[in-house]
Amino acid sequence: MASHGRGRRRAGFGAAIAGAALLLTTPMATLGQVEGETFTYGANLAVVTDLDPASSYSNEVIAMHNIYESLTRYDSATGEVLPALASAWSVSDDGLTWTFTLRDGVTFHTGNPMDAEAAKAALERTQALGLGAGYIWGAVESFEAPDPNTLVMNLAYPSPMDLIAAANYAAYVYDVNAAGAGASDEELTAWFAEGNDAGTGPYSISDWQPGSEFELTLDAYEDYWGGWDGDKYTEVVFRVVPEATTALQLVKNGDVSFVDRLTPQLIDSLRSDENVQVVETPSLQNLMMLLNTASGPLADPNVRAAVAKAVDTDGVGVALAGAVAPTKGVIPPGLLGYSDELAGTGLDLEGASALLAESGYGPDGEPLQLTATLAVGDNDQSLVATSLKSNLAGLGIDLDIQATEWQPQWDRATSDNVEERQDVFIMYWWPDYPDPFSWFISMFRSEDAPSFNLSYYADADMDAAIDGIQSLTVTDRDAAEAQYVEMQQQLIDDAVVVAPYVQNYQRALDASVGGYVDDPAYAQVVFVYDLTPMAS
Repeated sequence: MASHGRGRRRAGFGAAIAGAALLLTTPMATLGQVEGETFTYGANLAVVTDLDPASSYSNEVIAMHNIYESLTRYDSATGEVLPALASAWSVSDDGLTWTFTLRDGVTFHTGNPMDAEAAKAALERTQALGLGAGYIWGAVESFEAPDPNTLVMNLAYPSPMDLIAAANYAAYVYDVNAAGAGASDEELTAWFAEGNDAGTGPYSISDWQPGSEFELTLDAYEDYWGGWDGDKYTEVVFRVVPEATTALQLVKNGDVSFVDRLTPQLIDSLRSDENVQVVETPSLQNLMMLLNTASGPLADPNVRAAVAKAVDTDGVGVALAGAVAPTKGVIPPGLLGYSDELAGTGLDLEGASALLAESGYGPDGEPLQLTATLAVGDNDQSLVATSLKSNLAGLGIDLDIQATEWQPQWDRATSDNVEERQDVFIMYWWPDYPDPFSWFISMFRSEDAPSFNLSYYADADMDAAIDGIQSLTVTDRDAAEAQYVEMQQQLIDDAVVVAPYVQNYQRALDASVGGYVDDPAYAQVVFVYDLTPMAS
C-alpha cells in the first residue's frame, strides 16, 4: 500500500501523502437538518500533520479539500480550469492583471461571510508566511478587493493564475478572523492546531483524535453554498488502517467503500468480485530516490552515480505489473517537459562497478555501508529498496533499509546534524498544480536549511533555470519544455535523483459508491460531496 508524506517548508524557494485509502459506509449521520450516510476513509499513515491551511503540505490534504475550497478547481479529464469560489475570471492582454468574480452568499464555517476582502486576507497571509506551497503566489505583487465580489491579482510577471488558484496546496481560502478579530498569525496557527477549521467547504471538523485509529471526523456544513439536496454523504471519517491485507478483507466483506491502493496481486483478486469496482487511472505521482550529494559516501560523485546505475527500473515495472509505468526523468507523462529520450538511466551494474573501483570501493575495495529511509508499511517502496539492496550487495555495498513513519523520516532528513542524515531518501511526489515546477522548486533548488531538497543539491545553474522557468512557461512554452528536459538531464548527469516509475492509480470501490472520478491533479483526494451513496 502506498504511503508518503510531506511537511512544512519555506516557500521562497519552493508533495508525500498517506496512501492506502479506504472508505467505509456506516450508519446515518445527522447535522442539524442534514441527514445522510457516513463515508470512512482509511489511511496507512496518520492523517494530520498540519491543519493550518496556509502551511498544510502533508497527509491531511485528503481531508483539507473536503473542508476548504480554492478560487478554481482543475479537471484532469478535460484539462480545464473550473469555477469554485470564483464564478468567473479574466486576464489582461499583458498577462499581469487577473480579475476573479466571487460567488455570492458563501460563508465560512465560522459564520463570517466569504467576500473579496476575506479572500484577499487569506491569500496575503499564505503568501507572507511562505510555508508549504506558498511559493505558488510568488508572481503576485499585490491583491486588491475593489468590491465584495471582485478579487484582483497584480503580477510581477505573467503566470497562469487560474491554474495556480486551483493548486493542491496553499490555494485555500479561509477566515483569518477565525481565532478572533486582530488575532496574530501565531494565535491563528495555534487555533488551527487545536483541531479547528475555518473553510467554506461542504464539511467541517467535528472531532480530531491524534494517534487513534479513527483519527478525524468531518460533519456536513449545513449552510454550504452548494446545498444538500439529493443523496449525499454527510459525515466523513478518516481511519488509520496500515495493512493492505486488512484493507482487502474490509472491501471484500463490504465494510469498506474505497481503497486507494493495494498490491497488483490483491487488486487482481478483486476484479471478478461483483460487489467491488476496480478503477484504474494514470497518475502524476512518481517515486523519488533522492541521493545525498552533500555528506557521507554519496558526496563522492562516483559512488552516487554507481548507486543510480544499480536501480533496476525495468525490473520494478515487471514486479509491480500494471501498477506502475517505468520512466527516465522526474517529470511524469502528461506534463510539460516529459521526455523518454533522457540518457544515462537504467540498470548498468558493469558501469556501476567501474565507478566504484575509481573511488576505491567495490568487491575488491573498501567495504561500504549506506542507509535508505522509506515509509513503513509501503510495499512499493520496500520492493524498490530491496531490489536496490540486492544489486548493491553484488557491488560490495551494504544498504541498510530503515522504514519509519513519515514524520521521523523527514525530521532525520532535515536535521541540522548532517551526520544524522540518510544516504537515500525514498518518497512519492506529485505536482502542487498540474505543472512540473513543484518538483524543481521544492526538491532541487538550493536551500540554506533543507525542507524537501533532501538530496541537498546546490547548483547555481540549476537555481537560475528554476528561477526563470515559470515566466518562460507563459511566454515561450516550447523553450520552457526544452529547458525542463535539460534540467532533468543535469539531475541524471549529477546523479541527484532516480525516479524509476510513475504510479498507475488502482482503486477498489464498493459497488454502492456512485459518481467516483479519479483526478490525478489532487492525488489521493476523494471529493466526498461529489459522490452518491447508492442502494446496495
